[in-house]
Amino acid sequence: MLIFISTRSLWYMLPDEDFAMLREVLRREPSDLEVACFENLWSEHCSYRSTRALLRTLPTTGRNVLLGPGDDAAVVRFSEECAIAIGMESHNHPSYVDPYDGAATGVGGIVRDILSMGARPIALMDPLYFGPLGEEKNRYLFEHVVAGISNYGNCIGVPVVRGETVFDPSYSGNPLVNVVCVGVVHPERFITARVKVPGSRLLLVGSSTGRDGLGGASFASRDLSEDSEAADRPSVQIGDPYTEKLIIEAVLEMAATGSVLSCRDLGAAGLAGASSEMASTFGAVIHADRIHLREEAMNPVEIMLAESQERMLLEVAPGDVLRMGAIAEKYELQWSDIGEVIEESRYVVMFHGEVVCDLPMDLLVDGAPPCAWERKPYSAEKPFARPAGSLKDLALRVLSHHDVARSDWIYEQYDKDVQLRTVSFINDAAVLRLKDGALVFSCGCNPRHIYLRPYEGTANSVLENAANLACLGAEPLCIVNCLNFASPVHPEIYWQVEQSVLGLGDMARTLDVPVVGGNVSLYNESDEYGTQIKPTPTIGMAGKGRVVKWVPPPDGCNLAVVGADTPSFGGSVLDAVTGCGGAAPPVADAGTVSAVRDLVREGRIVTATDLSHGGLCAALAKMAPAARIELGGDPVADLFSESYGRFLVAYRDESALRGLEYRVIGETGGADLRIGCSGREVRITGKELDAALSSLTAVMRY
Repeated sequence: MLIFISTRSLWYMLPDEDFAMLREVLRREPSDLEVACFENLWSEHCSYRSTRALLRTLPTTGRNVLLGPGDDAAVVRFSEECAIAIGMESHNHPSYVDPYDGAATGVGGIVRDILSMGARPIALMDPLYFGPLGEEKNRYLFEHVVAGISNYGNCIGVPVVRGETVFDPSYSGNPLVNVVCVGVVHPERFITARVKVPGSRLLLVGSSTGRDGLGGASFASRDLSEDSEAADRPSVQIGDPYTEKLIIEAVLEMAATGSVLSCRDLGAAGLAGASSEMASTFGAVIHADRIHLREEAMNPVEIMLAESQERMLLEVAPGDVLRMGAIAEKYELQWSDIGEVIEESRYVVMFHGEVVCDLPMDLLVDGAPPCAWERKPYSAEKPFARPAGSLKDLALRVLSHHDVARSDWIYEQYDKDVQLRTVSFINDAAVLRLKDGALVFSCGCNPRHIYLRPYEGTANSVLENAANLACLGAEPLCIVNCLNFASPVHPEIYWQVEQSVLGLGDMARTLDVPVVGGNVSLYNESDEYGTQIKPTPTIGMAGKGRVVKWVPPPDGCNLAVVGADTPSFGGSVLDAVTGCGGAAPPVADAGTVSAVRDLVREGRIVTATDLSHGGLCAALAKMAPAARIELGGDPVADLFSESYGRFLVAYRDESALRGLEYRVIGETGGADLRIGCSGREVRITGKELDAALSSLTAVMRY
């Protein structure tokens, strides 16, 4: 007999057509807990019902892929004795409603995803997207998101070694907080998140369960409205990094015993989500009344759907329960034996001896009907209008844009050296020292380019991350992604989603780099601001290379631009500061990236940086701020075009560039950046460069 609990009905949250389908399949009225389970597990955030078909087109396998998409994280071989676990998540809506806790728990969640594979988390990256900092609300969100990330990461001892910041009006009212985490584990000793043996026990370890985070998965699958900050605050979890640190050490000690059969982090949809997805290979019985609670008189809906943080679910043999419990107690962590794996493919929840949920496992976990959305292409490019102002004025305006300016204000809040692996974190990519080489990271995308040309912009974003690795001589191992878009209800938005996924897949195949995991975040819109975010398919890329630190070139090095340029201004930083318009970049040739990687790896050039945000102007300011440059063509095109697959390289022997398309432009040295063109010289002093590149820090410290 199924018991119905008297609680606030959640039926209104489930679409009518879904509710009608459930009635037909179950042949009865579902209980409140069952409806709550479907509402969350069938939400966009958990089920990918709008994007599943598209995601299946991505290349996900490769010679080094030990575990691809579908688990808490992917596992990729780094060497014979080391594999990396890697994952990427978003915490966008919570970070608008409560920026500090939203960002902090985003870090905590992705770290536990890596931990659930039996891997030690060693590094984080944080691509962030905000509205312009001239608005007080955006500054508030930015300040508190960075504080949440830094405080949580610093407390748990996992360094934030890389990130990206993009500022655009479309993110006002809906910032994006994406996080990548990487861990290390032996290639033959990682854990997966699917139960293995009927009759084994399910242990819940970590913080007690409260009412925080209720409905978080469904909350993440709808638009933000004007009253979101007050109405949705209960959907934002509260993190405790000190407990998370204990969880990390306890779970790794448990994993080292070899007795953990499977493990899963409690994230979206709480215990209901973790236990049903984990047990989907068989079935499970959960006893909700055995769970250690923080608050009194919690009903089954609250217990099963709460997204309280710092909790892990483990499958162990019955004879290992007390042993695992003793390890938890050693770290002063609470634990409960809450259920068992059963052979029958059903998901059953008991509460004080009564059945409050009894569902077919495949219906709950994999039964969400796909959404079919209309697609409508659009054209947003505008003809190029040459911007007014002197070349020096345009250069300083581009360098002052917060996408280009230095991120010192952010990085100085992060403990980048904890765990003693960080070799380099500035410029193109981060470098971490591992036993058998360097793990090299990059992240980000260019939403303005992607908005104008979703396919080409996403493909180029993948290529740019590979170019960042190439500047350190590293070969890409894998890609993770976070696909952030507005509501797919709008045909133009779903066209963006489709084109971006296709561009991602095609460039991944061109580079022969598998897409091993990711996340989809839709409905990123704000009624309050009347905004839809620009399409933001953020890329995270990990590679392998030598242990090297990126350093700027010394005086006396020759400078050249390597790669073919198709002058492109649409979506550029120059376009952002002047409104000049123009065409967005076409898909670039990937051949130059591999060629530059070889030059760096073989030591035939001194230093390299790729041309991206701000074009050659930004690359010079960061790599060669004291140099004499001679431009032979249109100086606006030479300095500010943002076509991809190009590099600024410093070299001593020009024969190293033989066989490449390149243009010698000058030499490092002197006191200022001097740019010659048609017999005239533009001089930008070190003081002027520093003031422009310090614009973000100046705003946030004011």
